[in-house]
Amino acid sequence: MLKVYNCIATAHDLKLVVLAALICALASFAAVNLLRHARGSGGQMRGIWLMVSAISIGFGIWATHFVAMLAFSPGIPSGYNIILTLLSLVAAILLTGAGLAVSLLPNWRHGPWLGGAIVAGGIAAMHYTGMAALEIPGVILWDPVLVIVSILLGALIGAAALPVALYGTEEKWKISGAVLLTLAICSHHFTAMGAVSIIPDPTVEVSQLAVPAGWLATGVALASFAIIGMALAGIILDIRDRRRSELEADRMLGLANAAVEGLLVCDGSEVVTVNTSFATLAGSSATKFVGTRLESCFPEDISRKKLLTYPNQPIEASLRHRDGSVIPVEVILRPIDFAGRPHQVIAVRDLRARKKAEQHIRYLAQHDALTSLPNRGHFNERIDQEITALTDGKKLAVLYLDLDRFKEVNDLFGHAAGDKVLQTAASRITAMLRKGQMMARLGGDEFAILLPGLANADAAGRLAEEILQTLRAKDDGISSSIGIAVCPDDATDPETLLNHADTALYRAKTEGRATYRFFEAEMGEAVRDRRMLEHDLRHAIAGNQMKLAYQPQEDIQNGTVIGFEALLRWAHPVRGNVPPDIFIPVAEEAGAILDIGEWVLRTACQEAASWKQPLTIAVNVSAVQIYHDNFVAIVHEILLETGLPAHRLELEITETALIRDFDRALSTLRRIKALGVHIAMDDFGTGYSSLSNLRAFPFDKIKIDGSFIKSVNTNSQAAAIVRAVLGLGRGLGLPVLAEGVETEAELQFLRDESCDEVQGYLLGRPAHIEHFLDITQGKTTRTATAAIVEDLAATA
Repeated sequence: MLKVYNCIATAHDLKLVVLAALICALASFAAVNLLRHARGSGGQMRGIWLMVSAISIGFGIWATHFVAMLAFSPGIPSGYNIILTLLSLVAAILLTGAGLAVSLLPNWRHGPWLGGAIVAGGIAAMHYTGMAALEIPGVILWDPVLVIVSILLGALIGAAALPVALYGTEEKWKISGAVLLTLAICSHHFTAMGAVSIIPDPTVEVSQLAVPAGWLATGVALASFAIIGMALAGIILDIRDRRRSELEADRMLGLANAAVEGLLVCDGSEVVTVNTSFATLAGSSATKFVGTRLESCFPEDISRKKLLTYPNQPIEASLRHRDGSVIPVEVILRPIDFAGRPHQVIAVRDLRARKKAEQHIRYLAQHDALTSLPNRGHFNERIDQEITALTDGKKLAVLYLDLDRFKEVNDLFGHAAGDKVLQTAASRITAMLRKGQMMARLGGDEFAILLPGLANADAAGRLAEEILQTLRAKDDGISSSIGIAVCPDDATDPETLLNHADTALYRAKTEGRATYRFFEAEMGEAVRDRRMLEHDLRHAIAGNQMKLAYQPQEDIQNGTVIGFEALLRWAHPVRGNVPPDIFIPVAEEAGAILDIGEWVLRTACQEAASWKQPLTIAVNVSAVQIYHDNFVAIVHEILLETGLPAHRLELEITETALIRDFDRALSTLRRIKALGVHIAMDDFGTGYSSLSNLRAFPFDKIKIDGSFIKSVNTNSQAAAIVRAVLGLGRGLGLPVLAEGVETEAELQFLRDESCDEVQGYLLGRPAHIEHFLDITQGKTTRTATAAIVEDLAATA
C-alpha cells in the first residue's frame, strides 16, 4: 500500500488526479442513473438505455484512466498507440455493457452481483489494454502481487456496487452505488499504477504513429464533455422519472385514499406507500410506514410468507396496531406496475366486525336469544361431556323445571308479559348457581339445570327448594315445578336422564305445583298417560268426540223452564266418557281451552238459535278465554253468525277468574255487557267470593254452588248461608239461581226462601237437546219437564 501511495504522491500531478476522480464519479453517477432508468423501461427501450449507460461508464473508465495517465510523470517522452487506445475504450464499453445487462436479468437475485463483477473485469481490461498502448523509450516492469490485488480489489468493490445501486428507490442507494463504482475504478487504476516500474532504455524508440500526450488530452477532454453530457441527460431523466413517479404516486394515492379498505404498495418486503384507510386502521400516519418492512406491519412469519407466495388469494393475518395490539385482518396481494416498475399492492380488510359477527352467530347458535341462557343444543353437548367425565363416587343431577300456569300468562297478558316472566325467572335462578353449574332454556317455559360433581343427590333437592323459595319470595306470582333425575342412579345416558327428569316434573305438577319431585320408576306410566290425554284432547274436536249436554233451568215459582245450561262432555273412543273435572284442567294447561271454548260457545248458540221458544242458553267461560284479546270479538262474531239475540246468551264466570287482573277482566265484561249478553257469577260462595266484586262487575245473576244446596233443609249452617246469599241478591236486585237441587225438600226450602231459579237432577239431568224438544219447541211447564225426567230415569 505504501508503494501505491508513493506512486500517487510522487509520480502524479495531484490536480489531474483529482480531475480524474471527478470525471470517474460523474461517469459513475450518470451510469447508475441511466441503469435505473433502463430497469424501469421495457422492450427495445431497455436495450437502448443499457447501451447509453454502458457508453457512459465505458467512457468514464477510459477518461479516468487517461487523465490519470496524463497526471503520471515518468520523466521521459511518451506517446500512445492509437489502435490499443481505441481498443481499450471498446473493451470498457462492451464489458461494462455486458455486466449491466446481467444485473438486470429478471427473477435472478444474484444478477447484480455477477454484473458488478463483469463491470470490474471491464475496468481491468481497459486499464491494462490502455497501459499496453503506452509507448516510452524504456521498459515497463510489473509487480505481479499488486497486479492481482488491483484486479481483486476492483472485482470485489465492483461486484458490490451494482446491487447497492439497484437495491431501493431512495436516493441514498443510488449515491452509494455510484460511490462504490467510483472506488472500484480508482482503486484498480492507482493500485495497478503502483505495480508499474519503468526502466529507461534509449535504444527503445517511440513509434511515429503514437498519439502525442497533447492530442490525447484533447480526446480525453472530448470524452469528458461526452460524459458530462450523459450525466446531465441522466440527471434530466432522473428528474423526469421522479416527477412522473411523484405524479403517478399522487394519482394512485388519491385513488387509494378513496378506498374503504387499507392498501399498501410494496417493493418486495419494503413498504413504498400506504393509503389513509390503512394508516387509520394501524393507528398511525401514512408517512411513518414509507420505507418500513412488511414484518413491522404483519408480525406473523407464516401469514407473511403465504401472502408473498400465493398472490391473489385472501389470507387471514394479524396487523400490529401502534399501541401494540393486533387486529385480525384479511389480506390479498396482487402485482401492479408502479412508477414504471413492478410492485405489489396489498389490500387489507378489517375483520373485527366479521369476527364479532361470527362470534355472535356462534353465541346465538348455543344460546337462547330471549334469556341469554344456553339453549338445548349447548345443554346436550355439556351433559354429554359431564357424563363422560363422571368419576366413581360422584353424581350428576338434572333439574327439569317449567313455570306454573305460564300458558295462561301468555294468553291472558300477551307474549310480552310472558317474555318478561321468562327473563325474570331465568335471572333469579341463574344468580343462585355455583361455578360449574349450568342452566339452559330448552324451549317455551321449560328449563334444565345441570349439577355436575355432586357427592349425593340431596344437594339437588336443596337447590330445588332454594329455587322455589326464591321465586315465592317475590310477590309477582312466578312459581315453578321441578323434576329431578340423577346419574348414574336413574340413567346413564343424556336422553333417558332428561326424560326421567321430565317425568318427575309432571308428577310435581299433578301433585299441586310449586314443588319438586325426584324421579321414581313408577312415575313413568302416569306421565305417559297424562301426555297421551293431552295429545288426544288436541284432536278431540276434529275427531267429533266432543258433545254438549243440556240441563234445564226453571223459574221456581211457576215451574216454567226459562233456559238451559250447556255442559261439555268428552266421549273418548278408548277411555269412554272422561269427566270434565279431569280434562278441563288439562286443556287449560295444554293451551287447548281456547279452541274448545270457542267450539262450545258456537255450538250452543247455533242450537239455541234453532229453538222456537226464546229460552236462554248459559255457557261456562274459562279464565283463559276472558283474558284473551279476541274474546269479545269472538262472542260478537258468533252471535252474528248464528243469529242468536244477545240477550238470550248468558256467560257463566267464576269469581276466581276475575282476581288475576281486575281491571282487564272488568273491561272485558263491560264490553260483553255492551253487546247485550248477560253475565252470571258461577259457583258463588266458593273460592274468592267477595261482595266488592258483586258491586264492581256488571253481573246479571248469582248462581249458588250446589255444595250449599245439598241437605239445605236439614243443615242449619248451609241454610244460613243460602238465606244470606238470597237476601244479598234481593238487596242488589240480582236474581239468584240455586244449582244441584236433587230432592223435593231442597226445592221446597228454596221456594219458601223466595229463590228465583233452580237447576239440578230433580228438574232434569244433563242430556242431548233432543230429549227436551217439547220444551224448546212449545211446552215449558214443570209438568212437561217432569215427564221428560221420568222418561230419562226409565231409560237410565
